[in-house]
Amino acid sequence: MIAYVINPGTSGLKLACATIAPSDNAALPGQLRLKLERAELPLPHTPSIHDLPDLVQRVLDVTRDWPAPAAVVGRGGMIGQVPAGTYHVTPDMAEYAVHSDDGTLPHVSNLGVPLALAVAQARSVPAFVVDPQSVDELIPEARETGVRGVKRRAEYHALNARVAARRAAHDIGKRLQDARIVVAHLGATSSVTAFEKGRAIDSSGTGPDGGPMGAVQSGPLPTRALLKLAQKYGVDDTLKLLAGASGMQSLTGSASLKDLEAREAGEEDVRAAVAAFVHQACKATMEQVGALQGRPDAIVLTGGAARWDALMDRIERRLAWVAPVLVIPGELELEALAEGAGRVLLGLEAARDWKPPTPHADAAPRQGA
Repeated sequence: MIAYVINPGTSGLKLACATIAPSDNAALPGQLRLKLERAELPLPHTPSIHDLPDLVQRVLDVTRDWPAPAAVVGRGGMIGQVPAGTYHVTPDMAEYAVHSDDGTLPHVSNLGVPLALAVAQARSVPAFVVDPQSVDELIPEARETGVRGVKRRAEYHALNARVAARRAAHDIGKRLQDARIVVAHLGATSSVTAFEKGRAIDSSGTGPDGGPMGAVQSGPLPTRALLKLAQKYGVDDTLKLLAGASGMQSLTGSASLKDLEAREAGEEDVRAAVAAFVHQACKATMEQVGALQGRPDAIVLTGGAARWDALMDRIERRLAWVAPVLVIPGELELEALAEGAGRVLLGLEAARDWKPPTPHADAAPRQGA
């Protein structure tokens, strides 16, 4: 069967015509077989709500000669705290995804919701989103902090982390719902997440809210130092610094991991920054190992940094005594979206119904069976 896949980004739309076939392994029915024909629409600027009509038309133009789809699936954004899964896109969800008081988007991925709906309506097929950016399945003890009234929410690379965890489980001969997996997504920003029996029960967080060092992400800071930065630069600029101008960028002057790989042998500051990167990635991974109820079946290293073989070797050497370490380079977002739609189309799981979030809800909905 065929599904169209739409993944909006800051500089373009990634598209795919996905051919989805059932697993050839009866013991692992979720191990679908995919073939993706990819296309990309470059954009002159980060897309906004006002660009939506033009983007819909451009996607329809690109896909006009593609085979007829059984569904259209888009990247889900910040649509409220929800369990992982594949969701039916409704007009209410599409409206929620792009609505804000000031006309800005909560996240560029939110455009994937109305884009999927519009293209699906044009083709008279259902629209889905898979593992939206706001997936939050933290267990209560992971959500709690030591300050009354302050709760943690899940902020991590939900789409890629889950597909990487699923593939790791399949590689060791298990279904995701039967496995314990820790996924370290390492790249421009980083997060490490613990999967217990298919549920992301805890995560380091990412951006200004946690996670180890990334190419532009700071990693954890001492509280007093953080407060001084906020006093010096203000809260908004400090958050931007922590999430987009720190990490390897701050320590070496470059956020290009390919550039840093070439410079490491000859530059002491790069070697020191890489050592810190490795150290933080290993520490954050072991923290998430401790969130599980038993020894993990596998540890996964993924994200852009996973393309740096020597860097992954250093991390693997420090973690391999805990569990097998699998390296899955890059981000498999298009594949994750296609597989999520495929599991529903093939009857392996039911699509979820989305409900508008209740204001100020502190707890994510419990994960279903």
